[in-house]
Amino acid sequence: MEPAEHVEARGILAIVTLPSPSPSRVLPAQRPALQRRTLTTLVWAQILGGVGVASGIAVTALLARKVSGSEALAGLGTTAQVFGGALLAVPLARRMARRGRRAGLMLGYAIAGLGAALVVLAAILSWFPLLLVGTTLFGGATASNSQSRYAASDLAEARHVGRDLSLVVWATTVGSVLGPNLVGPAESVGGALHLPEMAGSFVFSLVGFALAITVLHLWLRPDPLLVARDLAAAAAGPEPAKARMHGSVWSGLRIIAGHPRALLGLVVLAGGHAVMVGVMVMTPLHMDHGGADLRLIGLVISIHILGMYAFAPVTGLLTDRLGGRVVAGGGAVVLFLSCLLASRAHEGMSTLLAVALFLLGLGWSGTLVSGSTLITRSLAVSDRPATQGVSDLVMGLAGGGAGAGAGVVLAVGGYPALALIGAAVAVGILLAVGLIRDERR
Repeated sequence: MEPAEHVEARGILAIVTLPSPSPSRVLPAQRPALQRRTLTTLVWAQILGGVGVASGIAVTALLARKVSGSEALAGLGTTAQVFGGALLAVPLARRMARRGRRAGLMLGYAIAGLGAALVVLAAILSWFPLLLVGTTLFGGATASNSQSRYAASDLAEARHVGRDLSLVVWATTVGSVLGPNLVGPAESVGGALHLPEMAGSFVFSLVGFALAITVLHLWLRPDPLLVARDLAAAAAGPEPAKARMHGSVWSGLRIIAGHPRALLGLVVLAGGHAVMVGVMVMTPLHMDHGGADLRLIGLVISIHILGMYAFAPVTGLLTDRLGGRVVAGGGAVVLFLSCLLASRAHEGMSTLLAVALFLLGLGWSGTLVSGSTLITRSLAVSDRPATQGVSDLVMGLAGGGAGAGAGVVLAVGGYPALALIGAAVAVGILLAVGLIRDERR
């Protein structure tokens, strides 16, 4: 086998030139080269998967309103997608625990592709229940995109967990910013295929998911989780590495509850996601009420997604340098400011709303990277798949609950009231950062 120090691992060359040994044959000296290869593969998969997810999310609320004929039900499409991502997180994590990251990530994208096809069919039949089923399955891509950040940390050095994890989060920028701006072209494609308005965006989603599956199948080899598990077994004996490989949701929660830093990470992840989803999901309707067209709505969502992902590497470096607690507090402050600005933005398109949505994404990035790093650093390799799946489940349920309630709040109190509720939740995150302390320190 070629020594790791002779392996070129820059850009796409990391995929082309690095041998793919079986996990059991990997030596500790080869770990850095394998980590570079893993990051390269995950970056490409995130770009393609991000296109698929963002293409659909940009029009989900509007398509749900059109199919259901009710504005009060408009948020349920996106809510179903968020809940789907949450509910699928644990099964995908269990599959990863048994067969590695590649098998779990591919399955999530495959389920999402089926969901996208059902959404297109629901648009053709104008059948709202089928649309909800489709958007729920569509959440499989969200689960895979989310779990990819943990795959990036499997082989990372302890001092670089935040950096490596954030690089994969950053990779979503390209696909996620591009996706909403494909609404216009997707509309043309949908028309050429004689599909209903906005259904063409989910055709683009199907293509993105298929390409992401291809990249993972061909190049996420050897599997980073299996390599990390074998290296841990070689260093500490096989028993510790097998201790909780197939833990249940409750056992995962117990593990997290027993580690204050992991518990703080979970609170930060769930709270930040609830604020972001609750405000973001109703922004297209708030703009539509003021007469903004699909292209302007797509532009604002792209700006929001830019804030979510583009500065993730900076967030990761700050997390490694300053600690997850400090960055989590900073993310909560940014979320608070974004919600205050959003509460003052008028209907339709406005610079203030665009700035608020950008900051909403930036604050979410701070809570995601810092929360994920707190959880990963606190737990042993054998505990990570189950607890990471549980953390994404809780995060997704919090976001889904916020999305479900957002439609009701919008109908009763309007967009400003919704944004102010988000600000209150951000204050709660900040309080948790100060109150949940690691007694062992």
